[in-house]
Amino acid sequence: MADEVRPIIVKRKKVVKGGGHHGGAWKVAYADFVTAMMAFFLLMWLLNATSEEQRAGIADYFSPSIQIHRTSGGGSGPLGGSSATAELTLAQNGTGATRDMPSQNDQADGESGVQLAEDDDEFLSDLESELSARGGESAIADALLKHVRTRVTDEGLVIEVFELPESPLFKENGVDPNETLRDLLILIADVSNIVTNEIAVASHLQSVPLNGPEYTGWTESSDRALISRMILANAGVAQGRFQRVTGLADRVPTQADPFDIRNSRVEITLLRRENRAN
Repeated sequence: MADEVRPIIVKRKKVVKGGGHHGGAWKVAYADFVTAMMAFFLLMWLLNATSEEQRAGIADYFSPSIQIHRTSGGGSGPLGGSSATAELTLAQNGTGATRDMPSQNDQADGESGVQLAEDDDEFLSDLESELSARGGESAIADALLKHVRTRVTDEGLVIEVFELPESPLFKENGVDPNETLRDLLILIADVSNIVTNEIAVASHLQSVPLNGPEYTGWTESSDRALISRMILANAGVAQGRFQRVTGLADRVPTQADPFDIRNSRVEITLLRRENRAN
């Protein structure tokens, strides 16, 4: 049967490309990876954009074993203000009294407050922390406090306000204060009014090449110290609290290089009780 037609069979091969379908699980893993990388780069940026004190404050905030001290509470201006309970806590914490909340003994004697607590080191450290706590509240406050360095010494709490290359404290004539210095001294006056201990003001200069026989560093530093005392007084510090005002020229540098601009500074010292004038 040669005329019989044979059936034609066509075979088609199925070609699979790309290894087949694997579902959407890879999308979840990829999204987690991108999120982790974003968090990592954000952390690196924060570490670079914050100061050592700010990082320590952030670490303290998340540590339940460390008491958090916050004083910001409705104050005007870029430097904030004290909280509504600051007077009570500072006056009644067993370490001292304030001008507005004097101790019972001082009230009986007609005094407005105490000089320092029995434990001077602890109370001076509290004042130092109070000043440092004013930073971090705004970018302006952080910029101001870059000029400030504090230390507790045998004489008392020393608050240094020093010049920076990009931010001098005085104008070109050397004696007229810039707004930066005014704002810092107003802040220091606010903190120093927590107690009524006496105050010493000293001004220092960086060394400069002498162009002639006349040296005016003593006059300039003395004028700076007097102007700083006047700003503190206008900011609310009682006149009777100033024990001494001194201009020391370039005789007491704090930097290894005597020509370093940071040697130009104003020091406000909250004196210990034993250093009061008799």
